[in-house]
Amino acid sequence: MTNIPETGRTPRVQIRLVVIQILVLSLLGTLGGRLWYLQIRNGDEYAKEASGNHVQQVVQPAVRGSILDARGVPLADNETRLVVSASRTDLMKMDDDGEAVLTKLAGVLGMKPKDVIEKVRLCDAKTPQPCWNGSPYQPIPITDEATPKQALQIRERSEDFPGITAEPEAVRRYAAPGEANTAQVLGYLSPVTDEEITEAEDTDSPYLRSDQVGRSGLERQYDKELRGKAGVTRYEVDNLGRVIGKAESDAAEPGSNVVTSIDARVQRVAEYELNEAMVKARQQFDKITGENYKADSGAVVVMEAKTGRIVAMASNPTYDPNAWVGGISGKDYTALTGKKSNYPLLNRAIQGQSAPGSTFKVVSTAAAVEAGYEWDGGYPCTSSYSVGGQVFKNFEGESFGPISLGRALEVSCDTVFYGLADKEWKKDGGINPKKGEPKDYFYKAAHQFGLGQETGVDLPNEVTGRVPDRQWKQDYWKANKDAWCKSGKKNGSYTEKIAYENCLEGNKMREGDSINYSIGQGDTLVTPIQEAVIYGALANGGTMHTPTIGKAIISADGKTVKEIKPEVSGKLPVSKATVKGMDKALAGVVTGGTAAWKFQGWPQDKIEMHAKTGTAEVYGKQTTSWLATYSKDYTVIMTISQAGTGSGASGEAVRNIYSAMYGVQKDGSIDSKKALLPTPEKDLPKVKSDGSITAPKISKDPAKDLQASEEDETGAADGDQPAATTSPTGTGNRDTRRRGARPKKRRRALT
Repeated sequence: MTNIPETGRTPRVQIRLVVIQILVLSLLGTLGGRLWYLQIRNGDEYAKEASGNHVQQVVQPAVRGSILDARGVPLADNETRLVVSASRTDLMKMDDDGEAVLTKLAGVLGMKPKDVIEKVRLCDAKTPQPCWNGSPYQPIPITDEATPKQALQIRERSEDFPGITAEPEAVRRYAAPGEANTAQVLGYLSPVTDEEITEAEDTDSPYLRSDQVGRSGLERQYDKELRGKAGVTRYEVDNLGRVIGKAESDAAEPGSNVVTSIDARVQRVAEYELNEAMVKARQQFDKITGENYKADSGAVVVMEAKTGRIVAMASNPTYDPNAWVGGISGKDYTALTGKKSNYPLLNRAIQGQSAPGSTFKVVSTAAAVEAGYEWDGGYPCTSSYSVGGQVFKNFEGESFGPISLGRALEVSCDTVFYGLADKEWKKDGGINPKKGEPKDYFYKAAHQFGLGQETGVDLPNEVTGRVPDRQWKQDYWKANKDAWCKSGKKNGSYTEKIAYENCLEGNKMREGDSINYSIGQGDTLVTPIQEAVIYGALANGGTMHTPTIGKAIISADGKTVKEIKPEVSGKLPVSKATVKGMDKALAGVVTGGTAAWKFQGWPQDKIEMHAKTGTAEVYGKQTTSWLATYSKDYTVIMTISQAGTGSGASGEAVRNIYSAMYGVQKDGSIDSKKALLPTPEKDLPKVKSDGSITAPKISKDPAKDLQASEEDETGAADGDQPAATTSPTGTGNRDTRRRGARPKKRRRALT
């Protein structure tokens, strides 16, 4: 056996020792570098975070500001209710995810266990309402209608209800004064989401997990002003969570009040008259379809003609915004958003768009004058207008012979506008326009009147409507060409033939397109708020205003008042002489034209009324009723889908709205004592030194409202209740804030 010398192993051992030494030194260097980074380089930052582990925050939600009508009457405010909430974090620590606790809670509250459990599940793409779309780390409200007895049971048996709280909280209330619902204008609240919290972190108005935010209407538009700033109290605690001291704290700042130009009394009348008009329309027989009118939706706008301020805005079907307070139920959510709901959450005054029918003729009249046609020219008003093999009829085949543009407006003669639009189409080169830009007077006039774009009203999600000019046709053709070419047939059904024609030349301005467009038919779409701006401009001599609902922002202490001034958005593209001619013609619509039968006996010599009726045809549906009107003070626009003619469906309702505002009686006399708003409200509500706002009471009877207003000015009569007061914290007095006076949640959409 050969012996290996020991000296042969020494170099290997030495190499291993060197490697180990290098590894040890590397580890020590890494640890040293890390310690330097933690203790020196970022020491202050981590020290600050570590200290935060011993500080707990308690959030005091800010009281949300009130939304008031023009006289200070609360449309949306707050009241104190007993709210039962569940901590999802605590429930998830239980073996059954808190199901047993929630089932027991349901028994105390008189609710179904399924409904309670659904309230605390988190919303996602697969989870239907009801569910919680707010932060999972904040208490989730189960009910805001707990009785004192129920709250006492929960608090006295806290060991049986871990993670459950029952506390008095300020809760949003949509007061509906005098049954003025104002739902789509006000909007509603829901909890802030984690995504919204993250997005707002670096803004000047960050969210807290406990915040409720506006989701539509004024609640969303003025959310920042209404929300205020939550208070935060910080406590120093030990590692066992025991409070050992109080750190700094920030007091809660209540939100500001938003004063609107809405008059709750006129709002109530507008809502009532719109609903009544729809109910009556459903009782009328439609000869064309062979069944009664459906009158499935509608809207009305009442606007100050000289400022653009909105006095009333109603949309039907409507709903009760109180349904969202404290979390919406599955039944209510389905009623508001399901396919059979007819979508009451839509504000059809700014989101409902349809062909305007003959109310559009004021635009076509302006276009004709701009194109060089004389106002007093003799234009043939025949019973029909023929182009090739197609016949375009006048309404009910009427014929008035040669008439002026003003007379054409007054009697709403379709064939006059057919002829003018057809001539301009031919001058522009017909289906293959001449080189260079066509004049397109009729289409350019619509844009100059503000159509095809938002009016800028201070409400979210306004739609633009549509002006089907050459650019729109080109864009629309590109988007739909493939579908048209696939489904179109030369000798197929009506819709297949249309698709076939559109496939070939849907991007070209055809003769029939321009003819239909001239009377507000075809692809033209407008909204009621756009019509209000146009007819308001005609009322005031030609100035278009940006419609506004917000009138002022008043801080909770009343010390800061920021007025929202009316803004001019443009001028009508017509001369003063043309505006004057239109004004005279539209007055003639009331006295001898298409609206005369609904305004018989109206005191035209004292309150001059102007109107334009519209009956828009919609393929596959019954006709849409439009009535656009104005006096020297106000513009009232009403539209009802599938309800028949403009004056037939809407005439009586619109007249009743004016009668209520001006105090016009059935016999045509004027009783100023019964006039709700004979002139627009100019002043803001009076703010007291403590920030509270005194407002008149609103009853269901307009006469009582007027009497109360007179008593407020001279002093309340013996035995009368004082006027309602909105306090800076939004709690108000017992007369208007007592629990029994709170409107009950309606469990269905209202029609």
